Amino acid sequence: MVRILRHLFMPYFLVKRYFPRHVLAGIERAIGESEAVHLGEIRFAVEAGLDFWPLMRGQSARERALEVFSQLRVWDTEHNSGVLIYLLLADRDVEIVADRGIHAKVGDAQWQRISRMMEEAFRQGRFEQGVLAGIGEISALLLQHFPAGEVNPDELPDRPVVL
Repeated sequence: MVRILRHLFMPYFLVKRYFPRHVLAGIERAIGESEAVHLGEIRFAVEAGLDFWPLMRGQSARERALEVFSQLRVWDTEHNSGVLIYLLLADRDVEIVADRGIHAKVGDAQWQRISRMMEEAFRQGRFEQGVLAGIGEISALLLQHFPAGEVNPDELPDRPVVL
């Protein structure tokens, strides 16, 4: 019941407070700079809280992240190297969903480590720094496993998504 109330009364303006335009622009720049050196694609999505019916069904942040991964077509890259960073503010939960190409090379432990690092920054109120640090960590993994070649198309938008 507490979770349901937290989600239903999570004000949308908190997304704008923690992620104002200049912060979202900085995240977009960081993603663009990152993608210039590897063949991966990074998306960042933030959501204040879940809607009533998903909450009543007990939808987890992970389940919602998988939905968003699909909706944003993060899986739709040539090298199967798309990565979604999903933040559910009401739960202060970060979920990283990676396409099969990069996930096979990295595995759950690394994604969990990056998620926990970001969540710790968010607990300290350092939202911008937490996201940028997460992007940096993911970029290092993508560079290691999918370094850029001569042709490096930008397959997905770099702009953060506020749901």
